[in-house]
Amino acid sequence: MTHISHRAQSMQASPIRKLIPLATAARKRGVTVYPLNIGQPDIPTPEPVLDAIRGFDQKVLAYSPSPGEEYLLDAFSGYYKKNRIQLEPSEIIVTTGGSEAIFFAFLAICDPGDEVIVFEPFYTNYNGMAFQTNITLKAVRTYAEDGFQLPSVEAISKAITPKTKGILICNPNNPTGTVYPRAKLEELATLAKSRNLYILSDEVYREFTYDGLEHTSIMHIPGVESHAILVDSISKRYSACGARIGVIASKNREVMAVCLKFAQARLSSPTVEQWAAKAGVLMDPGYFKPILAEYQRRRDAVMEGFSKIPGVVCKVPTGAFYVIAKLPIDDGEAFAKWLLTDFSYKGNTVLVAPAAGFYVTPGLGKNEIRISYVLEVGKLRTAMEALAEGVKAFQAHEKTTKAAVKAAAANAALPVGSLR
Repeated sequence: MTHISHRAQSMQASPIRKLIPLATAARKRGVTVYPLNIGQPDIPTPEPVLDAIRGFDQKVLAYSPSPGEEYLLDAFSGYYKKNRIQLEPSEIIVTTGGSEAIFFAFLAICDPGDEVIVFEPFYTNYNGMAFQTNITLKAVRTYAEDGFQLPSVEAISKAITPKTKGILICNPNNPTGTVYPRAKLEELATLAKSRNLYILSDEVYREFTYDGLEHTSIMHIPGVESHAILVDSISKRYSACGARIGVIASKNREVMAVCLKFAQARLSSPTVEQWAAKAGVLMDPGYFKPILAEYQRRRDAVMEGFSKIPGVVCKVPTGAFYVIAKLPIDDGEAFAKWLLTDFSYKGNTVLVAPAAGFYVTPGLGKNEIRISYVLEVGKLRTAMEALAEGVKAFQAHEKTTKAAVKAAAANAALPVGSLR
């Protein structure tokens, strides 16, 4: 009899994607489902990127060099320097999406059984990547009540063990929308240097900051160069998630040398998409101004919707396009499923991501959901109206269910022959 590996059977299902079949079934019943579960922007991919794909005219669609095409490495280097990040082309490797960059970083700094500190809730796919590379994510909790800001240095220090090799941050943050201030990053850099740890900095949402805030890269912090590993992607920046072009970069030559070996082992990143990525990277930064204004309007629409739900705990996010909200319910996963199987309001419902899957500590995030505000404002307002009505209806559903369970338990405890 054939055998499926224990590793495969133990792999976590994505909390972002696993409810999609229920959403599909709801649509077949005639319900309009607003997808707020996944960070897939509806902003059109910019024309220079699409024109580059249409105009790609190589006679042979060949392998690209393992570190990436020279023209793209040069373009990324120029882009980073415009963002005050001093990286030479030799300090950059093009990866197949930001996900592969995380894989490379884990493999470069960790042996099986080693640990990387993360701040929960965190991007859920870090879980799967850690599982596949056989490392342990050591979680330090952040809290909805203070907007999921980084914890104190003392709290982080307590999580460090002899097996700890690095600290992973996402800034601006997915799934919380938090932007970390420079002072906190300086504290983190000082800690990493004093304990000889790497800082893995996922900066995919660099451009997406609101309310006048500016993003601070880990590469902006002086003295941390040999400890810093930058992870990046064009997916969200240029609304090109399907292009699968990312970056791993570091001024640490030893890190980049081993990452090159991993890049050689997978041969190369997509050739056509690298040509398209170059067109995006070379665009005028003014491209982002109207897009940021649009996302800030979307964020404000979501927060207005949450303000109408009594008992919600949710600070205003200042970056990326996500927010985690603590709801006045008991079970976020049951709620997310119920919205798709048993509920609609004016023919509408929403697909959200249960937030428990963004934690590694069992039991945390159970009454939280993550929302991605990647729909236009009108649709978001309709979705948030349905969500508010859904919370109200689910509270009544939970109350009824608890009463039924309590009554069943009481009846089960009665002597045989008793009536109740």
